[in-house]
Amino acid sequence: MAGRPVILIAPRWVPESRHGEERIAPLEAIAGCFVDAILAAGGLPLQMALTTDEGVIDSYISMADGVAVPGGPDVNPRRWGSDVAYDPGLLCEERDAFEFPLVRKALEADLPLLTTCRGTQLLNVALGGTLCMDVPSLGAPEGMVQWRHVGILNGAAHPVEVEEGSLLSRAMGGVTRAQVNSAHHCCVDALGEGARLVARATDGVPEGIEVPDRRFCVGVQWHPEYTWRSIESDFSLWRSFVRACA
Repeated sequence: MAGRPVILIAPRWVPESRHGEERIAPLEAIAGCFVDAILAAGGLPLQMALTTDEGVIDSYISMADGVAVPGGPDVNPRRWGSDVAYDPGLLCEERDAFEFPLVRKALEADLPLLTTCRGTQLLNVALGGTLCMDVPSLGAPEGMVQWRHVGILNGAAHPVEVEEGSLLSRAMGGVTRAQVNSAHHCCVDALGEGARLVARATDGVPEGIEVPDRRFCVGVQWHPEYTWRSIESDFSLWRSFVRACA
């Protein structure tokens, strides 16, 4: 690369807290391992300001070579028209209000886009799809048990099967089966317009989507930012994303 491609990172949001009598402002932050993965793959990570000003988002998009959206709280089911009661403590309206226009603008600009966990769920909903908000309710194929999908970040939790020839498979070094970590209780359900399901855990849980008519648009349910140092297929995914941005 002549220079590092600029990759926007949507920030996480941590609510206001208190320190004694003082109120501590909400935090907009990125996990260090997410930044490190992009740097190691050759990109230049740029944390965005969490904003609902679409003019500001447009300015970011105009300077970017790619966009990455990380995990976090659940996407509000009302975003796809569900009126089923849901625990508001699991949601983050601040991120929903920012990331939906960000993802749509990235798709419209055909910027390379990589999403993980919540980011992948939001991508699917932004395309008109829906989510399963309770992975354990899916069960497992006959004769199998469901893998543990919550709370294993720093090592492999289960295998995923990746569609041969898919962009995701090529981006991961041509693998059709890989070990991944896991930390989620929601997942893709009905696919959004243009999205393809290209990876599942071997217990059937959806784990990866892509949008074939975009230059590079991949969403994975796991967290490759935590395992890129130890799982080669995850580091390959970051390198492939950064190459697409370059």
